[in-house]
Amino acid sequence: MDPSPNPSSTAGNGGLSAAAGAAATAANALAPTANAHVSGGDGASAAGPADDRSKNLKQVINSIDKTLGLLHQLYLTVSSFSVASQLPLLQRLNALVAELDTMQKLAENCDIQVPAEVVNLIDDGKNPDEFTRDVLNSCIAKNQITKGKTDAFKSLRKYLLEELEQAFPDEVENYREIRTSSAAESKRLAQSQSTLPNGDVKVKAEH
Repeated sequence: MDPSPNPSSTAGNGGLSAAAGAAATAANALAPTANAHVSGGDGASAAGPADDRSKNLKQVINSIDKTLGLLHQLYLTVSSFSVASQLPLLQRLNALVAELDTMQKLAENCDIQVPAEVVNLIDDGKNPDEFTRDVLNSCIAKNQITKGKTDAFKSLRKYLLEELEQAFPDEVENYREIRTSSAAESKRLAQSQSTLPNGDVKVKAEH
């Protein structure tokens, strides 16, 4: 058994633990993408490839977790190395090489594209969740800008209608009637297109 690490070696292990945690978080974050794209058609035939992708991804994640554990054990062995630790060191090196080879073979069955920003964050020792947070914050900011523009156009339209109604009341009334009838017709067409001949409602397939 390896001797317990001293406080200094435990503190030095912080960088490895942070990198391990970041890599594990990135691997777990990729798990939902296994079922992200399922082709339409027969449900049974579509479920097969999805299950295979999910299984392959889970195997890769388990291999990554095992590799991180081996790296942690290897770090502890090297940081408190002694003559008695030589055999465990060699065993763990061989186990690490074997697990890396297994991981590479398992990864060949996974077709997942990872943004370069996520890889760069992991290389910098940062948490890949920061990428998700930044993307969400950017989307929220753009959504607020778009909402502001939409509200501004709505206010302008309301103001123009009020001004036009004072100058041309008959024309504005005809315009509102046309818009009402047009909206009703669009709604009726949308409902007819989403209804099957037998009366059932057509459900839009998700992709």
